[in-house]
Amino acid sequence: MRTHFVVHESFEAPGAYEDWARARGHEVGYSRLHEGDALPAGADGIDLLIVMGGPQQPSTTVEECPHFDAAAEKALIAACDEADKAVIGICLGSQLIGEALGAPFESSPHTEIGSFPITLTAAGRQHPFLAGLGDTFASGHWHNDMPGLTEDAVVLATSEGCPRQIVAYSRYVYGFQCHLEFTPDCIEALIAHDEKELATLADRPYVQQPDQLRANDYTEMNAKLMAFLDRLAADYADR
Repeated sequence: MRTHFVVHESFEAPGAYEDWARARGHEVGYSRLHEGDALPAGADGIDLLIVMGGPQQPSTTVEECPHFDAAAEKALIAACDEADKAVIGICLGSQLIGEALGAPFESSPHTEIGSFPITLTAAGRQHPFLAGLGDTFASGHWHNDMPGLTEDAVVLATSEGCPRQIVAYSRYVYGFQCHLEFTPDCIEALIAHDEKELATLADRPYVQQPDQLRANDYTEMNAKLMAFLDRLAADYADR
C-alpha cells in the first residue's frame, strides 16, 4: 500500500501511523511541509493519504504560516476522495477533510490535552474497522477544534470533552480528532513545544500536565489504531 504522509510540523510526528506503515512493508512517502517539501500533485501514486495535525487551523492563511496552504491541502484531499483513495486526517488533518468535503471546522466544547477515554457510538461499535476493539478506551488528545460534518458523515466515537472524535466520511475517508498514534517520543516533542502553554491551562478539566502526559501508557491505543488500519488496508486491497 502506497502511504503518503503530510506532516505540518516536526513536533506533530506520525508516531504509530508511521510505525504501522513500515511494519507492514508499505511504500512510504512524505511531504514534510515545515522543511519545504511540496505536496503531491494529485492522487496518482497514493493509496492512503495521511494528513497530520499542527497548531494551525484550516482558516490559517499562507501569510500567517508560509508553509501551510490550506487550499492546496484541501484540493489534494478532494482529489484523493474523488479517485476513491483512502484518506485519514488527524486533528488538523481531520478538520481539513471536513472542509475539503464541504463541512467547515468548528470549535470543540473543551480543550483536550492528554489521555482520556473515547466511546464508540452505536455506528462505531458496528463498524467493520472498529468492531470488537472495545466500547470505551483511552486515546491521546491535543486540540481545541473539531471537524465539520457533511450530510453523509457518521460519528463513530465521542468523548466527554468533544462530540466528534472519529468521523467516517465514506468507506475509506476518516477524520480522527483524537491521537491514537501518540508514542512517548511524540509526547516529548509536543511538551517541548507547548510546555509554557500547558501551564496556563492547568485549571482546564481535560488538560494534563507534563508529568501525567509522560506517565500515560500509549501502547494499547497504538494497538487499536493498528487494528483499524489493518482492517482498512485489507478492505481497500480486496475491493
